[in-house]
Amino acid sequence: MEIRRFETADRPELRELFARASAGSPVASLWGDRESEASIYLDPYLDLEPESVFVAVVNGKLVGYLTGCADSWRFPSESERIERAIRAYRLFLRPTPARFFGVAMVDTLVAAIRRRPTAGDFQDVRWPAHLHIAVAADARGTGAAAALMNRWFARLDENGVGCHLQTQVENIRAVRFFTRMGFTPIGSTPVIPGMRYESRRIHQLTMVRPGERT
Repeated sequence: MEIRRFETADRPELRELFARASAGSPVASLWGDRESEASIYLDPYLDLEPESVFVAVVNGKLVGYLTGCADSWRFPSESERIERAIRAYRLFLRPTPARFFGVAMVDTLVAAIRRRPTAGDFQDVRWPAHLHIAVAADARGTGAAAALMNRWFARLDENGVGCHLQTQVENIRAVRFFTRMGFTPIGSTPVIPGMRYESRRIHQLTMVRPGERT
């Protein structure tokens, strides 16, 4: 297995991997449109901070990737990226995404009435970096995910930078993995508007890993 930085030539294969690597997770897809979802969770990292994107390669084939950002304050927030995707792909005019956002608005309204928080961006100067990671199903258990994380940690540790990530409480496999990699939960676990798994609401979990300066 080889862990290396993203290269421009990887882009088509990486987009294909994005479409299948989340299979089996509680939120394999947000609203069922991979193109618009990739414009939020993949493309901005390839365009704005390619030096923080790493890929796992086995026999010449991409089997996993990690997209990172060393300073979230200098990167478009998730909410900003979602808003751009909604406009660019006219998601409110498409049946499946429109249903998702309709449910999301109801969830947000109910939370407001009950005075409960909903999921959102995390910003804290102690943990400015963040990441997203995905590994194809047939490469899980091979050490690819841990190897990607360790390569990312090596980049952050050069400057003692703390890191955060956001996953879902219900994604037990992911939470266990991140815990093994040195992340700990922080804060509350608010509902993620619009998301469902087996007809149940999904909750956001923020986890942090300190840097030497934290």
